[in-house]
Amino acid sequence: MREMLAPMQMHSNATEAELIELRLNDSFSEDNPFLKSLQEWIVYPPYFKLKMFLIPPIICLLAAILVIPFILFVIFSHVNIRQETRYLLLGNALVSDLMYLLLYTMSAVFSMSTFNPSKSGCIMLLFLLAMTYCGGLLTSAAMVLDTYLAILWPLHYISILTYSRAKKMILFLWICSGIFPGIVFLILHITQDSGECPVENCSVPIILAMTLQGNDAMKFCYILSVSALFICLSLILCGYMVLYFKTKQSGIWRSIFSRASVTFIMHHIILFFHFSPLLAVVVESLLYANAVIGPQTGIWVSMIVCNVLITLPKALLPYLCGLRYREISTSLKFCIKRKRSTVVAPTTFT
Repeated sequence: MREMLAPMQMHSNATEAELIELRLNDSFSEDNPFLKSLQEWIVYPPYFKLKMFLIPPIICLLAAILVIPFILFVIFSHVNIRQETRYLLLGNALVSDLMYLLLYTMSAVFSMSTFNPSKSGCIMLLFLLAMTYCGGLLTSAAMVLDTYLAILWPLHYISILTYSRAKKMILFLWICSGIFPGIVFLILHITQDSGECPVENCSVPIILAMTLQGNDAMKFCYILSVSALFICLSLILCGYMVLYFKTKQSGIWRSIFSRASVTFIMHHIILFFHFSPLLAVVVESLLYANAVIGPQTGIWVSMIVCNVLITLPKALLPYLCGLRYREISTSLKFCIKRKRSTVVAPTTFT
């Protein structure tokens, strides 16, 4: 029975591939080498190599799941901790990063499987990915502003950032995180023809690689997004540098192993990993625009950027920054010791 079903299944898969290829032939122009390479990628994807790229986001997601829920539990279960703005912002950043890792891993699995969501479901998934990414980035900028106010204006800090204002600020960050991707998606929805993008899976790397092949509206959205990310990251970097020069005379930077120096280095490591995918995308775009690299190389670079460079800092944030807070690390150690002490030894009867 299996021997009879195997040829039928192979014929069914071949027929499906032929139908996809025929449909894509009607959509793609053979004059464009990028679209022709993309056609070959969609019809005959290198599944083994693609599955290797599933490993980094899955590892990052597991690493985040191991520690983020415990940090969030410590923040929201202690009244004195959750009423501080810095911990609320940290919790918001961790929630955004965890949601992004979960959504991106889902999209990566969908793009490499036979199950693909509908067009509306794919658009919603991409919108949530953009929203959670912007949410984490804007929260990082808000954390720098919070640190700036706490260090340079300590007497007015409590009156400026109260608990109620901190909650309103987090709500405002989520609204802003949805507005910018919403504007970009609205522009693309109005200007793009449904026949121009025949890719029906939610492969973020392929969509990223296709942006330079779109019309002027798509290129404008691409440049706008890259510029906005670069400005936001530059403002975060400037905030850290201003903090360093403002506190240079205080003596907290004398030793490279001091707590302030180590925390400063940890934040810059995270910031470097945020800058690296942006720089990789810009360099890849310039190389492809000048015909230095081919379309296949561009797709592989997009795979590295999306699956490795973007997901890595989101997995490192709770370890390098979240556990650096004394209150959180102390509470976690106390919970672990308390859990161990609750183990009841076997009772002996005399």
